[in-house]
Amino acid sequence: MDIPRLPALRSYHSWIANETLEDYSLRYAARSFRRWSPFVIANTALGGISFLALEAIGGTITLSYGFANAFPAILVTCLFVFVTSTPIAYYSSRYNIDMDLLTRGAGFGYIGSTITSLIYATFTFIFFALEGAIMAQALKLFANVPLVLGYIISSLVIIPITFMGVTVISKLQMLTQPVWIGLHLLPFVYIAIDHPGTLGEWVAFAGSATGGGEFNLLAFGSAIGVLGALSIQIGEQVDFLRFLPDKTEENRWRWWTAVIAAGPGWIVVGGFKILCGSFLAVLVVSSGLPQATALEPVHMYIKAYEYVSADTAVVLAAAVVFVLISQVKINVTNAYAGSLAWSNFFSRVTHYHPGRVVWLIFNILISLLLMLLGIFQTLALVLAVYSIIASAWIGSIFADLAILKPLKISPPFTEFKRAYLHNFNPVGCGSMALASVVAVLCFVGSFGALAEAYAAPIAFFTALVSAVAIGVATGGRYYLARPREEVAARRQGIITCEICGLDYERPDMVHCTFYDRPICSLCCSLDSHCHDVCKSPGGVLEDQRSRYFGRTLIGKIAPHMGQRLLKVGGVGFALTIVTAAVFLLTYRLIEPGAEEPHLDSGALLLRVFLALLPLLGIGAWWIVLSHESRELAERDLVASLERLHQAQQELASNERLAAIGQMTATVSHELRNPLGTLVTSADVLRRSLRDAGEPVMGELQRLQRNAWRCVRIIEDLLDFSRKRPLVLAPVAIDAWVRQQAGEQDAATRALITLRLEAGCAVPADAERLRQAFSNVLVNAVQACEGRAQDEGAITISTRQEGERMVLAIADKGSGMSPEVAARIFEPLFSTKAFGVGLGMPLVKRILEQHGGEVRVESEAGEGTLISLVLPCVPAVRP
Repeated sequence: MDIPRLPALRSYHSWIANETLEDYSLRYAARSFRRWSPFVIANTALGGISFLALEAIGGTITLSYGFANAFPAILVTCLFVFVTSTPIAYYSSRYNIDMDLLTRGAGFGYIGSTITSLIYATFTFIFFALEGAIMAQALKLFANVPLVLGYIISSLVIIPITFMGVTVISKLQMLTQPVWIGLHLLPFVYIAIDHPGTLGEWVAFAGSATGGGEFNLLAFGSAIGVLGALSIQIGEQVDFLRFLPDKTEENRWRWWTAVIAAGPGWIVVGGFKILCGSFLAVLVVSSGLPQATALEPVHMYIKAYEYVSADTAVVLAAAVVFVLISQVKINVTNAYAGSLAWSNFFSRVTHYHPGRVVWLIFNILISLLLMLLGIFQTLALVLAVYSIIASAWIGSIFADLAILKPLKISPPFTEFKRAYLHNFNPVGCGSMALASVVAVLCFVGSFGALAEAYAAPIAFFTALVSAVAIGVATGGRYYLARPREEVAARRQGIITCEICGLDYERPDMVHCTFYDRPICSLCCSLDSHCHDVCKSPGGVLEDQRSRYFGRTLIGKIAPHMGQRLLKVGGVGFALTIVTAAVFLLTYRLIEPGAEEPHLDSGALLLRVFLALLPLLGIGAWWIVLSHESRELAERDLVASLERLHQAQQELASNERLAAIGQMTATVSHELRNPLGTLVTSADVLRRSLRDAGEPVMGELQRLQRNAWRCVRIIEDLLDFSRKRPLVLAPVAIDAWVRQQAGEQDAATRALITLRLEAGCAVPADAERLRQAFSNVLVNAVQACEGRAQDEGAITISTRQEGERMVLAIADKGSGMSPEVAARIFEPLFSTKAFGVGLGMPLVKRILEQHGGEVRVESEAGEGTLISLVLPCVPAVRP
């Protein structure tokens, strides 16, 4: 009996099940959740452009390379970011998926995109740390809050807002946007009106680098290298753009406006802010303050507000309020995007998803660690290195979306579900790896000063060209592991996942061939039992299924060691980050003043931390082993459930057979004699009234016919309820089938075409095999009734498959629906008006007694193929 695989049912805790908190992380954003207008979503996405790291970046490149190099670098970068971000924004909005899900289908594959998730997560916590450090500087200036405490405050204040997801973030951005715009533009309006001469100082600024007073290719390239890291900001934009409503004729223009404005359009606002930072940094330096101070946005805006008011308190208050609003607006975006990126990364590495909120806190902890390490002081170097990887990533994605999709090498849609994706796609993974290696070699000076300065653009164009080349060379065959198939929806496109029991829309569902049921994309991602056998050919899948629950404990644990080590590494990394943050925070809080004698507390804490690393490694290993033990327990539970289900099926079948046998014995005893008398009497009457004519003779014949039918039903019931022992003997199957076909009546013989090619013998009870063959042939003849002879042809064929023989009876009759085909082996189930429903169950029993099986293929209106499969031996010669 073919029993469907029973999964261990999964239940998600309230954080994951509540989509107001979870925001469909790891999923397609459901249509029912996307109820905001395009304006609200665009405003929410653009709210994150308040980050003051843009000003710091603008100041950094201007003070280093001068206006003559910084200004064209900013313009070129803005154009580059706008062009490369446009297809990313469109496909994310069109298919309602975040950056990681988009990357999966855009050339990287299901596991390959974990690398990009890690890169994207790095972007979010680097910029969170930069913005948090700026906020801490503002708190220190305004309220004399120690920097360490300011770092903690700037981190903790973000958690409750981001905890509630886009629902609260959208309200925050809507409320703060007018205030932020007003505070941002106010000082520049005053400067433009009252002090236009300052623009001349800015344009003439030469910078600290040699030759900064005029355009220089090396300085221009270095500035672009720092700015290139901003290209990845589109990831944070599409994390909100995925919540846009579906594009319709009514909202078409508003939809496109939101996509362009909040997608690639962010760089228009961002470019203006970079120029503002460049201008203000020059003003701060010109006033006599050191360059390090000039790069701090707090001091930039203090200087800007000095042009608005002469009151120092008003200036400080206005600058600090502006900085605090800016930091809250951007860091809720950074933290939100980071929680999505970490969720995507760890869910695939560990097959475990504790919820987006857990990774939100983890992302903020890493950011806090970077603040304590003083990331703001190494801003230019960090961004220059990061921009290389970011440019390679964007180059690979842009090649897929803008070139390979129009060329029809990449699928026109964007697939994100694990069941349909290869683990690695060489288009994205290969091109990004090649571009990163080449660009890093350029950055370290292996190919000269010019290549070093232009490492980021080299990374982008190398990734672009190599992605197109790999895509053309592979013909796009690594995008989909198997064809997509639609999952039937029960009501208005809503389908219930049969693992977690929750309802989802059709784009978020997949038909799992391992469990043979519809499951949601998250349950598909987290399942660790199937080992992606759905992407294997059918034979491999059946083989995997048959062996899966028969493995020993070692056989279950030893394979997939690479995945196991990734789990240990990931958990160990998380534990190390948390521990390092605690130790560094402890050091910064207990660090005494320089005038006090003290022990070297930093060295002591470092030694304790290093001593803890082996324990953290053991802890990580223990956590992974505990998780695997739980998985093994689930597998054993699934196996037990399957055996229980099979035992229940067999018990129900045996009970039904026992009932049939008991009923048959009673019916046979009570009815055989009356039926025999009835048949005899009808025959006597028919002979006596031979000259009576119609309708008397017709009624007598019908009476006799139905009496014999009752007799045959009783015989079928008796035959089915008995388990007769087999008398096996070698049967030359080809000759035997030819003989059985020749014994049929003329009308049946006219329908039959023989193709006998087995050339072997089967050990069989010839009479029982004849009974099975006859039942199948009768069904085929009845299916062809009412059709022309050429339409209703029956083909009987034999062939050998390894050590088995297949006797196939195919008809071009009415066929069966999938529901009927699934029930034909149930005793007493029949679609015929006078059928008993024992023919096919008897065929199945006879074949199983012979060590064989019955295969059924049928389609309504097209015909049916019944294959009787038996073990065979070499042909018996006469």
